[in-house]
Amino acid sequence: MRITCPHCGARDVQEFTYLGDASPSRPDGLEATEAAMFDYVYQRENPAGRHRELWYHGAGCHAWLTVTRDTRTHAIEAVEPTKRPKAGTAA
Repeated sequence: MRITCPHCGARDVQEFTYLGDASPSRPDGLEATEAAMFDYVYQRENPAGRHRELWYHGAGCHAWLTVTRDTRTHAIEAVEPTKRPKAGTAA
């Protein structure tokens, strides 16, 4: 599988590290309940089909990327830089 990094171009998947689902938002660790943290860490969907995932380009530009791909065929639909709001700011 090849991922087209928006900064470096098409690269082999071995240059990247997979983090997981891009949709969950991490609860505030100081304010979150134990149940909320458990759900964030362990309760993940495993969809067949279109899915948004986080990938880290560790052997390239060191950017976090959001990759939209089909988990059945591994066909990549989109790759974009990941933008996450800083803690304590409005989303």
